[in-house]
Amino acid sequence: MKRVKVIGAGGYGGVGIVELLLKHPEVEVRTLVAATETGMKMSELYPHLEGFCDHPDASEPADIVFFSTPDGVGMVQARAELEKGAKVIDYSGDFRFRTEADYADYATRIGKDPVHKSPDLLPQSVYGVPEIDRGSVTPEASIVGNPGCFAVGVILGLTPAAAGDLVEDGSIICDCKTAVSGAGKKPNASFHYPARYDNMNAYRLTGHQHVVEVEKALSKTAGKPVAVTFTTQVVPACRGILSSLYGELKPGIDYKAVLEAYRSYHAENRFVRIYDRQAVIGTSQVRGSNFCNLLVDVDERTNKLRVISHIDNLMKGQAGSALQNMNLLCGFPEATGLDRPGQYP
Repeated sequence: MKRVKVIGAGGYGGVGIVELLLKHPEVEVRTLVAATETGMKMSELYPHLEGFCDHPDASEPADIVFFSTPDGVGMVQARAELEKGAKVIDYSGDFRFRTEADYADYATRIGKDPVHKSPDLLPQSVYGVPEIDRGSVTPEASIVGNPGCFAVGVILGLTPAAAGDLVEDGSIICDCKTAVSGAGKKPNASFHYPARYDNMNAYRLTGHQHVVEVEKALSKTAGKPVAVTFTTQVVPACRGILSSLYGELKPGIDYKAVLEAYRSYHAENRFVRIYDRQAVIGTSQVRGSNFCNLLVDVDERTNKLRVISHIDNLMKGQAGSALQNMNLLCGFPEATGLDRPGQYP
Protein backbone atom coordinates (compact mmCIF):
# COMPACT_ATOMS: atom_id res chain seq x y z
CA MET A 1 0.00 0.00 0.00
CA LYS A 2 1.53 3.30 -1.11
CA ARG A 3 1.32 6.27 1.27
CA VAL A 4 0.28 9.53 -0.37
CA LYS A 5 0.70 13.16 0.59
CA VAL A 6 -1.19 15.99 -1.13
CA ILE A 7 0.21 19.51 -0.84
CA GLY A 8 -2.38 22.06 -1.82
CA ALA A 9 -5.28 19.83 -0.81
CA GLY A 10 -7.63 22.77 -0.33
CA GLY A 11 -7.87 23.75 -4.00
CA TYR A 12 -9.82 22.24 -6.87
CA GLY A 13 -6.85 20.17 -8.00
CA GLY A 14 -6.23 18.99 -4.46
CA VAL A 15 -9.75 17.86 -3.73
CA GLY A 16 -9.89 16.28 -7.19
CA ILE A 17 -6.90 14.02 -6.54
CA VAL A 18 -8.16 13.20 -3.04
CA GLU A 19 -11.51 12.08 -4.48
CA LEU A 20 -9.68 9.76 -6.88
CA LEU A 21 -7.22 8.44 -4.31
CA LEU A 22 -10.03 7.45 -1.96
CA LYS A 23 -11.25 4.98 -4.61
CA HIS A 24 -7.80 3.62 -5.48
CA PRO A 25 -7.17 0.11 -4.12
CA GLU A 26 -3.39 0.43 -3.80
CA VAL A 27 -2.91 3.73 -1.95
CA GLU A 28 -3.71 5.38 1.35
CA VAL A 29 -4.12 9.13 1.81
CA ARG A 30 -1.87 9.86 4.77
CA THR A 31 -1.11 13.58 4.70
CA LEU A 32 -3.03 16.63 3.52
CA VAL A 33 -1.43 20.07 3.49
CA ALA A 34 -3.16 23.35 2.71
CA ALA A 35 -1.81 26.88 2.89
CA THR A 36 -4.86 28.57 4.42
CA GLU A 37 -6.95 25.73 5.87
CA THR A 38 -4.36 24.19 8.21
CA GLY A 39 -5.96 22.16 10.99
CA MET A 40 -9.35 21.83 9.31
CA LYS A 41 -10.77 18.44 8.51
CA MET A 42 -10.99 17.87 4.77
CA SER A 43 -14.69 17.13 5.24
CA GLU A 44 -15.17 20.51 6.92
CA LEU A 45 -13.76 22.23 3.88
CA TYR A 46 -15.54 19.90 1.46
CA PRO A 47 -18.62 18.44 3.20
CA HIS A 48 -19.26 15.89 0.45
CA LEU A 49 -16.21 14.02 1.78
CA GLU A 50 -17.67 13.51 5.28
CA GLY A 51 -17.14 9.92 6.31
CA PHE A 52 -14.62 9.41 3.51
CA CYS A 53 -11.81 11.85 4.29
CA ASP A 54 -12.12 13.46 7.70
CA HIS A 55 -8.58 13.59 9.01
CA PRO A 56 -6.77 16.93 9.37
CA ASP A 57 -3.23 17.73 8.25
CA ALA A 58 -0.61 15.32 9.58
CA SER A 59 3.12 14.72 9.31
CA GLU A 60 3.45 11.23 7.92
CA PRO A 61 6.08 9.70 5.63
CA ALA A 62 4.92 9.40 2.03
CA ASP A 63 5.82 7.38 -1.03
CA ILE A 64 4.07 9.72 -3.47
CA VAL A 65 3.69 13.49 -3.07
CA PHE A 66 1.32 15.50 -5.22
CA PHE A 67 2.01 19.23 -5.47
CA SER A 68 -1.39 20.71 -6.34
CA THR A 69 0.15 24.13 -6.03
CA PRO A 70 0.80 27.29 -8.06
CA ASP A 71 3.99 27.84 -10.01
CA GLY A 72 7.03 28.34 -7.80
CA VAL A 73 6.06 26.08 -4.89
CA GLY A 74 7.16 22.68 -6.11
CA MET A 75 10.58 23.84 -7.26
CA VAL A 76 11.30 25.00 -3.71
CA GLN A 77 9.74 22.16 -1.72
CA ALA A 78 10.21 19.10 -3.93
CA ARG A 79 13.83 18.50 -2.93
CA ALA A 80 12.91 17.79 0.70
CA GLU A 81 10.33 15.22 -0.39
CA LEU A 82 12.75 13.56 -2.80
CA GLU A 83 15.41 13.33 -0.10
CA LYS A 84 12.91 11.44 2.07
CA GLY A 85 12.47 8.90 -0.71
CA ALA A 86 9.20 10.10 -2.19
CA LYS A 87 8.29 10.44 -5.85
CA VAL A 88 6.85 13.83 -6.86
CA ILE A 89 4.03 14.74 -9.24
CA ASP A 90 3.74 18.50 -9.73
CA TYR A 91 0.66 20.15 -11.22
CA SER A 92 2.37 23.43 -12.10
CA GLY A 93 4.89 24.28 -14.79
CA ASP A 94 7.84 23.92 -12.41
CA PHE A 95 8.91 20.51 -13.77
CA ARG A 96 7.34 20.31 -17.23
CA PHE A 97 10.66 21.20 -18.84
CA ARG A 98 14.12 19.70 -18.57
CA THR A 99 16.13 22.81 -19.40
CA GLU A 100 16.37 26.22 -17.78
CA ALA A 101 15.78 27.92 -21.14
CA ASP A 102 12.48 26.13 -21.72
CA TYR A 103 11.36 26.90 -18.20
CA ALA A 104 12.30 30.55 -18.63
CA ASP A 105 10.19 30.75 -21.82
CA TYR A 106 7.22 29.32 -19.95
CA ALA A 107 7.67 31.50 -16.84
CA THR A 108 8.04 34.71 -18.84
CA ARG A 109 4.65 34.12 -20.45
CA ILE A 110 2.93 34.18 -17.07
CA GLY A 111 4.97 37.00 -15.59
CA LYS A 112 7.00 34.80 -13.24
CA ASP A 113 10.69 34.91 -12.42
CA PRO A 114 12.35 33.08 -15.33
CA VAL A 115 15.11 31.74 -13.06
CA HIS A 116 14.30 28.25 -11.80
CA LYS A 117 15.02 27.80 -8.08
CA SER A 118 16.18 24.18 -8.42
CA PRO A 119 17.71 23.87 -11.89
CA ASP A 120 19.64 20.75 -10.91
CA LEU A 121 16.32 18.88 -10.52
CA LEU A 122 15.12 19.65 -14.05
CA PRO A 123 17.12 16.85 -15.74
CA GLN A 124 15.48 14.40 -13.31
CA SER A 125 11.98 15.45 -14.34
CA VAL A 126 9.83 13.87 -17.03
CA TYR A 127 6.84 15.39 -18.78
CA GLY A 128 3.67 13.38 -18.41
CA VAL A 129 0.81 13.21 -20.86
CA PRO A 130 0.42 9.52 -19.97
CA GLU A 131 -0.76 8.27 -23.37
CA ILE A 132 2.18 9.91 -25.11
CA ASP A 133 4.88 9.73 -22.44
CA ARG A 134 4.36 6.38 -20.75
CA GLY A 135 7.80 5.37 -21.98
CA SER A 136 9.30 8.09 -19.76
CA VAL A 137 6.89 7.97 -16.81
CA THR A 138 8.17 4.72 -15.33
CA PRO A 139 9.12 3.47 -11.84
CA GLU A 140 12.65 4.69 -12.56
CA ALA A 141 11.45 8.32 -12.71
CA SER A 142 11.34 10.50 -9.59
CA ILE A 143 9.63 13.74 -10.72
CA VAL A 144 6.72 14.11 -13.13
CA GLY A 145 5.61 17.45 -14.49
CA ASN A 146 1.86 17.00 -14.89
CA PRO A 147 0.70 18.62 -18.15
CA GLY A 148 -1.32 21.81 -18.38
CA CYS A 149 -5.06 21.40 -18.88
CA PHE A 150 -5.19 22.94 -22.37
CA ALA A 151 -2.08 21.01 -23.35
CA VAL A 152 -3.62 17.60 -22.58
CA GLY A 153 -6.56 18.01 -24.96
CA VAL A 154 -4.46 19.60 -27.69
CA ILE A 155 -1.60 17.12 -27.55
CA LEU A 156 -3.92 14.11 -27.59
CA GLY A 157 -5.86 15.72 -30.43
CA LEU A 158 -2.86 16.57 -32.63
CA THR A 159 -0.24 13.90 -31.93
CA PRO A 160 -1.69 11.44 -34.48
CA ALA A 161 -1.48 14.17 -37.12
CA ALA A 162 2.11 14.93 -36.14
CA ALA A 163 3.06 11.25 -36.07
CA GLY A 164 1.51 10.63 -39.50
CA ASP A 165 2.79 13.87 -41.07
CA LEU A 166 -0.78 14.65 -42.09
CA VAL A 167 -0.75 18.45 -42.17
CA GLU A 168 1.33 21.18 -43.72
CA ASP A 169 3.97 22.91 -41.62
CA GLY A 170 2.82 26.13 -39.99
CA SER A 171 -0.87 25.50 -40.63
CA ILE A 172 -2.05 24.28 -37.20
CA ILE A 173 -4.61 26.40 -35.37
CA CYS A 174 -5.79 25.59 -31.82
CA ASP A 175 -9.01 27.32 -30.79
CA CYS A 176 -9.56 26.36 -27.14
CA LYS A 177 -12.40 27.17 -24.76
CA THR A 178 -12.26 26.50 -21.03
CA ALA A 179 -14.78 26.55 -18.23
CA VAL A 180 -14.36 28.92 -15.28
CA SER A 181 -13.01 26.32 -12.82
CA GLY A 182 -9.77 26.40 -14.80
CA ALA A 183 -8.95 29.65 -13.01
CA GLY A 184 -8.84 27.81 -9.68
CA LYS A 185 -10.56 28.30 -6.36
CA LYS A 186 -9.06 31.61 -5.29
CA PRO A 187 -11.52 34.51 -5.75
CA ASN A 188 -10.70 36.87 -8.58
CA ALA A 189 -12.58 39.91 -9.85
CA SER A 190 -12.40 38.65 -13.42
CA PHE A 191 -14.14 35.42 -12.42
CA HIS A 192 -16.72 36.88 -10.05
CA TYR A 193 -20.19 35.60 -11.04
CA PRO A 194 -21.41 38.87 -12.64
CA ALA A 195 -18.22 39.07 -14.70
CA ARG A 196 -18.55 35.51 -16.00
CA TYR A 197 -22.29 35.01 -16.43
CA ASP A 198 -23.36 35.28 -20.09
CA ASN A 199 -19.85 36.38 -21.06
CA MET A 200 -17.06 34.86 -23.15
CA ASN A 201 -13.63 36.31 -23.82
CA ALA A 202 -10.25 35.46 -25.25
CA TYR A 203 -7.13 35.97 -23.16
CA ARG A 204 -3.31 35.79 -23.26
CA LEU A 205 -3.25 36.39 -26.99
CA THR A 206 0.35 37.56 -26.70
CA GLY A 207 1.43 34.04 -25.78
CA HIS A 208 -0.25 31.41 -23.63
CA GLN A 209 2.09 29.43 -21.41
CA HIS A 210 0.78 26.04 -22.56
CA VAL A 211 2.01 26.73 -26.09
CA VAL A 212 5.51 25.90 -24.90
CA GLU A 213 4.69 22.34 -23.88
CA VAL A 214 2.33 21.77 -26.82
CA GLU A 215 4.97 22.74 -29.38
CA LYS A 216 7.69 20.73 -27.63
CA ALA A 217 5.50 17.61 -27.50
CA LEU A 218 4.37 17.85 -31.12
CA SER A 219 7.89 18.65 -32.33
CA LYS A 220 9.24 15.59 -30.52
CA THR A 221 6.65 13.36 -32.18
CA ALA A 222 7.05 14.91 -35.64
CA GLY A 223 10.84 14.90 -35.51
CA LYS A 224 10.92 18.53 -36.64
CA PRO A 225 9.88 21.94 -35.28
CA VAL A 226 6.12 22.40 -35.01
CA ALA A 227 4.58 25.82 -34.40
CA VAL A 228 0.90 26.42 -33.65
CA THR A 229 -1.45 29.38 -33.49
CA PHE A 230 -3.03 29.07 -30.05
CA THR A 231 -6.11 30.99 -28.89
CA THR A 232 -7.68 30.45 -25.47
CA GLN A 233 -11.10 31.64 -24.33
CA VAL A 234 -13.17 31.43 -21.14
CA VAL A 235 -16.82 30.42 -21.43
CA PRO A 236 -19.58 30.54 -18.78
CA ALA A 237 -19.47 26.89 -17.71
CA CYS A 238 -18.15 25.14 -14.60
CA ARG A 239 -16.09 22.26 -16.05
CA GLY A 240 -14.70 21.26 -19.41
CA ILE A 241 -12.34 22.23 -22.22
CA LEU A 242 -13.34 22.09 -25.87
CA SER A 243 -10.45 22.51 -28.30
CA SER A 244 -11.14 22.92 -32.02
CA LEU A 245 -7.95 21.94 -33.84
CA TYR A 246 -7.29 22.69 -37.53
CA GLY A 247 -4.56 22.06 -40.06
CA GLU A 248 -4.06 22.12 -43.83
CA LEU A 249 -4.00 18.53 -45.04
CA LYS A 250 -1.13 17.39 -47.23
CA PRO A 251 -1.98 16.34 -50.80
CA GLY A 252 -3.52 12.92 -51.24
CA ILE A 253 -4.78 12.51 -47.69
CA ASP A 254 -8.54 12.02 -47.41
CA TYR A 255 -11.00 11.62 -44.55
CA LYS A 256 -10.81 7.83 -44.52
CA ALA A 257 -7.02 7.94 -44.14
CA VAL A 258 -7.23 10.53 -41.37
CA LEU A 259 -9.82 8.60 -39.39
CA GLU A 260 -7.80 5.41 -39.70
CA ALA A 261 -4.63 7.20 -38.59
CA TYR A 262 -6.36 8.47 -35.47
CA ARG A 263 -7.95 5.14 -34.62
CA SER A 264 -4.67 3.33 -35.14
CA TYR A 265 -2.58 5.77 -33.10
CA HIS A 266 -4.91 5.77 -30.10
CA ALA A 267 -5.93 2.10 -30.33
CA GLU A 268 -4.17 1.19 -27.08
CA ASN A 269 -5.08 4.36 -25.20
CA ARG A 270 -7.98 3.38 -22.97
CA PHE A 271 -8.90 6.96 -22.14
CA VAL A 272 -8.96 8.36 -25.68
CA ARG A 273 -12.13 7.72 -27.66
CA ILE A 274 -12.31 8.45 -31.39
CA TYR A 275 -15.59 9.53 -33.01
CA ASP A 276 -16.38 10.10 -36.66
CA ARG A 277 -17.95 13.24 -38.08
CA GLN A 278 -21.50 11.98 -37.49
CA ALA A 279 -21.16 11.90 -33.71
CA VAL A 280 -23.12 14.36 -31.60
CA ILE A 281 -20.95 14.84 -28.51
CA GLY A 282 -19.90 17.62 -26.18
CA THR A 283 -18.06 18.23 -22.93
CA SER A 284 -20.91 16.75 -20.90
CA GLN A 285 -19.90 13.30 -22.16
CA VAL A 286 -16.52 13.55 -20.37
CA ARG A 287 -17.62 15.42 -17.24
CA GLY A 288 -16.12 13.83 -14.14
CA SER A 289 -14.10 11.32 -16.18
CA ASN A 290 -10.52 10.77 -17.31
CA PHE A 291 -11.56 10.41 -20.95
CA CYS A 292 -10.61 12.57 -23.90
CA ASN A 293 -13.18 12.37 -26.70
CA LEU A 294 -11.87 13.25 -30.15
CA LEU A 295 -14.28 14.00 -33.00
CA VAL A 296 -12.26 13.63 -36.21
CA ASP A 297 -13.35 15.36 -39.41
CA VAL A 298 -12.06 16.68 -42.72
CA ASP A 299 -13.54 19.69 -44.50
CA GLU A 300 -13.10 18.55 -48.10
CA ARG A 301 -14.09 21.95 -49.49
CA THR A 302 -11.12 23.69 -47.84
CA ASN A 303 -8.91 20.59 -47.41
CA LYS A 304 -8.67 21.16 -43.66
CA LEU A 305 -8.22 18.64 -40.88
CA ARG A 306 -10.69 19.39 -38.08
CA VAL A 307 -10.42 17.64 -34.71
CA ILE A 308 -12.66 18.58 -31.78
CA SER A 309 -11.14 17.55 -28.46
CA HIS A 310 -13.26 17.31 -25.30
CA ILE A 311 -11.91 16.87 -21.76
CA ASP A 312 -12.90 17.66 -18.20
CA ASN A 313 -10.33 20.28 -17.23
CA LEU A 314 -10.26 19.17 -13.58
CA MET A 315 -9.95 15.47 -14.44
CA LYS A 316 -8.14 14.58 -17.66
CA GLY A 317 -6.75 18.12 -17.57
CA GLN A 318 -5.46 17.79 -14.01
CA ALA A 319 -6.22 15.19 -11.31
CA GLY A 320 -7.06 12.31 -13.67
CA SER A 321 -3.81 12.61 -15.58
CA ALA A 322 -1.96 12.99 -12.27
CA LEU A 323 -3.39 9.71 -10.97
CA GLN A 324 -2.65 8.03 -14.29
CA ASN A 325 0.94 9.25 -13.97
CA MET A 326 1.06 7.92 -10.40
CA ASN A 327 -0.04 4.51 -11.64
CA LEU A 328 2.79 4.51 -14.18
CA LEU A 329 5.32 5.67 -11.58
CA CYS A 330 4.29 2.89 -9.21
CA GLY A 331 3.98 0.14 -11.80
CA PHE A 332 0.22 -0.22 -11.26
CA PRO A 333 -2.13 -0.95 -14.17
CA GLU A 334 -2.56 2.42 -15.85
CA ALA A 335 -6.34 2.60 -15.50
CA THR A 336 -6.48 1.71 -11.79
CA GLY A 337 -8.89 4.00 -9.97
CA LEU A 338 -9.86 5.76 -13.19
CA ASP A 339 -11.72 3.30 -15.40
CA ARG A 340 -15.23 4.56 -14.91
CA PRO A 341 -17.65 6.74 -16.86
CA GLY A 342 -18.27 10.35 -16.03
CA GLN A 343 -21.42 12.02 -14.80
CA TYR A 344 -24.38 12.88 -17.00
CA PRO A 345 -26.09 15.25 -17.36
